[in-house]
Amino acid sequence: MSETFRLKLKVSPGASRNAIQGWETGSDGARHLKIAVTAAPERGKANKATIRLLAKKLGISPSKLRLVRGDTSRIKTLEIDGNASALAGHIQQISEP
Repeated sequence: MSETFRLKLKVSPGASRNAIQGWETGSDGARHLKIAVTAAPERGKANKATIRLLAKKLGISPSKLRLVRGDTSRIKTLEIDGNASALAGHIQQISEP
């Protein structure tokens, strides 16, 4: 049985480097992982760069990550295929400074 893990992100395109910048709580109280990518926010380039960065940091194939909300927004939701508890732990590790 396959599991999925949902992850909320705040993506900053056009940054000087690709990086995971830690957690942030929005004005609505929701926590999201801050991501910076060098790609421009045009024709899905920043979305693809975000998926590649997270896949590389998590050590999984980019095909296991799907953008499910926020295609043109800075606030996005990804679904990641895999063991949810293992992914949660790994995401916590890669998001620490």
